[in-house]
Amino acid sequence: MEDFNFKDKTVLLRVDINCPLDKKTLKILNDVRIRSIVPTVRELMGKRAKVIIIAHQSRKGAWDFISLEQHAALLSKNLNAPVRYVNDVIGDEAKKAITQLRPGEVILLGNVRELECESREVEMSEHAEAKLVTELLPLIDYYVCDAFGASHRSQCSLVGFPMKVPSASGRLMARELYALRTILEKPRRPSVFILGGAKFADVPHMINTVLTSGIADTVILTGLTGNAFLLARGVDIGESSKKVLADELTEENFRRAKDVLSRHGQKILLPVDVAVERNGKRVCVSTGDMPTPEPALDIGDQSIDKFRKVILSSKTSFMSGPAGMFEKPGFEVGTKQLMMAMVESKGLSVLGGGHTAGAAERFDLADRVSYVSTGGGALETFILQEPLPVIEALKYSKEKFSAQ
Repeated sequence: MEDFNFKDKTVLLRVDINCPLDKKTLKILNDVRIRSIVPTVRELMGKRAKVIIIAHQSRKGAWDFISLEQHAALLSKNLNAPVRYVNDVIGDEAKKAITQLRPGEVILLGNVRELECESREVEMSEHAEAKLVTELLPLIDYYVCDAFGASHRSQCSLVGFPMKVPSASGRLMARELYALRTILEKPRRPSVFILGGAKFADVPHMINTVLTSGIADTVILTGLTGNAFLLARGVDIGESSKKVLADELTEENFRRAKDVLSRHGQKILLPVDVAVERNGKRVCVSTGDMPTPEPALDIGDQSIDKFRKVILSSKTSFMSGPAGMFEKPGFEVGTKQLMMAMVESKGLSVLGGGHTAGAAERFDLADRVSYVSTGGGALETFILQEPLPVIEALKYSKEKFSAQ
């Protein structure tokens, strides 16, 4: 951003403020992603830019696909400055609001995923010709992308504009890349990766990458991911736990989990017990005493002690995905205790993914770890050392417009 003079210029800022919602009220539960973009927005305002923000919330057809009106209100609160919400993206209302912007003012346009062109799977050059780009391009001078959490996606709002207009990464994007490169390129040893959460389809590939490349010395598996790998190791986790895994427990994913265990088994730590709800109470069950009729909702106390020792002795720790259903009273123990160990280790500690960040906020630990990443899928793509489309688009833009 320091390469541009934004004074009196119109800047289109793409951010990722996709927030978790309460399913009953559709109210935002955690605004960490909104707060994380404040430095970039504030800097643009201070440099007297006219700021147009575009963003998404969920996707069409999903229960949490809503307008961005709440997001605008929360951003305004965190900025301590007005952010006008315009429930339109490329129509007359949006264009009128853009042309009326004055230096230092901010508007947030409607959910960009209302547009069909946003979800098309086409080449980057075709995204540059999408309706979103062609309609807004005549109204802007610069494009800034601060949407690290969506940087693994090739969509017109993310990769189309850099091909047509001078573009920059925002402050959050730069911070994310710096922090993640630190743990991936030169990790202080020993380095431990703690992988949990509900989705495990990409976990075998990630484990193989970080252990083969030497990024991690040990991988700890928790949450539903841990349960899936216990099953792959031959532990009967019970029908209730299997049912929760059903969507991702394909033959291919199961085979990959087995392959990774056979290749890297000694460096992969699995739970030795799980916590279930029995008669309204948290009860720990050894994996040797499984299956249980109840689903596993957290790692057990013995697993917590075992994993904490490894984390406390580490110099680099990275956690993506909670260790259990931390939203349920009594089953936040595993997630909280492992995060506490990361803080107490005094080493470099990084948390990644929306649910993990939300848990850290809930436990008042977000400010005590070294860094909290806003990325989920983008984080995984980066760790897997695969190119991020947004970064590639920004590189292209720099090369194209620096030469002019």
